This record gives sequence, C-alpha cells and structure tokens, in this order.
Amino acid sequence: MSTRTWAYEDLGEGVVIDLGTKIVVAQEVIEFASEFDAQPFHLDEEAGKASILGGLSASGWHTCSMFMRMLCDALLLDSTSQGAPGIDYAKWKKPVLAGDVLGGKLTILSSRLSRSKPGLGFVTWRAELANQKGEPVFELVNTCMFLTREAAQ
Repeated sequence: MSTRTWAYEDLGEGVVIDLGTKIVVAQEVIEFASEFDAQPFHLDEEAGKASILGGLSASGWHTCSMFMRMLCDALLLDSTSQGAPGIDYAKWKKPVLAGDVLGGKLTILSSRLSRSKPGLGFVTWRAELANQKGEPVFELVNTCMFLTREAAQ
C-alpha cells in the first residue's frame, strides 16, 4: 500500500480533488432502473417527458453510483482508503437526464487522526456533481477512513 498516491496526510482541509466527467448514457439509466428503481420516468423517455423530471431521468441511486465510480477512479483506487462508516447526507438537487455530462469535485472539509487506532485518519468531504450547464445536480457529505503513509507500509 505504501506506493499509493493518496494517503491521510494528503487530504487536509481545503484540498479540492477533480472527479473528472461522466456521460449519462440512456441505456445505462434504463438498465439500472430496470434492476433497482423501476419507476416509469427512469425506464422510458416519453414517461420521463410526461413527468416533472422532463425526460429520461437517472434514479437518484444511479446518480450516487455514478458518483461512486468517479470517486473510485479519481481517488479511492489509488489511495490508502479503508472504507467509510456511512454518509451524513446525499441530496439530489436537479434531475440527471440521459445525455447529461456530469463533472464533479471533492472538497475536504476536515481531517483528524483516530484516537483509538494509530495510523488511521478520518477525512470528511463534500462531493458535488454538476451537469454540462454548470447546474448542481448532486451533493454528498461523508467521512472516509484512510491510513497514514507510515501505517500503510
């Protein structure tokens, strides 16, 4: 683990991490909804247009999943991450429609070393996703656990 780019020490208050972009693909919206959230506006373009969402809309849970993929690619898979004890909140601020291009960032809000587990730190961040128009569509705050570089060796 010592060769990982991101460790607890790199994730201090105020650090901002670019999450890159993700294109919301209609077929993925339908496939996710078919298995996990089979409401009509997640399954059919016309049903989506007839709803208050305005088009084929990704489930909020699909939006969370897309965010998680972006987070893994931008940070977690190249880090000393030890998982998370949960999330403080997730907000779906605007419909995420098929064809949208999501961009995101993490902002580190705080970090602290564990009092009971040497070499382990807690990092709290706010994640934000926006569509191609710059409109905020998703926000999440949670805490993740990371090993220090020394503990990772």
